Amino acid sequence: MLALNVDYSDLDYDNLALSIGIKNRYIPMIMESFLKETDSILEALEESIESKDYDKIRLNAHAIKGSAGNIKFNEIYEMAMEIESEAAKKNNEFDYKLYFDAIKNAVGTISL
Repeated sequence: MLALNVDYSDLDYDNLALSIGIKNRYIPMIMESFLKETDSILEALEESIESKDYDKIRLNAHAIKGSAGNIKFNEIYEMAMEIESEAAKKNNEFDYKLYFDAIKNAVGTISL
C-alpha cells in the first residue's frame, strides 16, 4: 500500500530545482501555479468521487498525476495514479475518498 500520510513542509527547494532542471528562482512561480491548478482540480475530483463519475474521476486524477509528476511530488503522483487506474476499471470497491483526502492533505503541507 502507498504512503498516505505525506508531508512536504520541509521541502528542499534547491534540490527540487535541481531535480526538475530549472533555476531555483523559478520554484516559487512553479509552486504557486501547481497549488492554484491543483486546488481547482481537487474540487472537481471531489465532486466526481461524490457522484461516482468514474470517467471524470479518471480525468481529474490524471491531471493531478501529471502536475505532481512534473515537479517530482512522487507520492502525490503515485496516489493519483492509483485513483486513475481504479477509476478506469470503474472499481466501486476502491476507497477513492481515502486517497483523495491523502492527496489533499499532502498538497496542504506545501508552502511557498
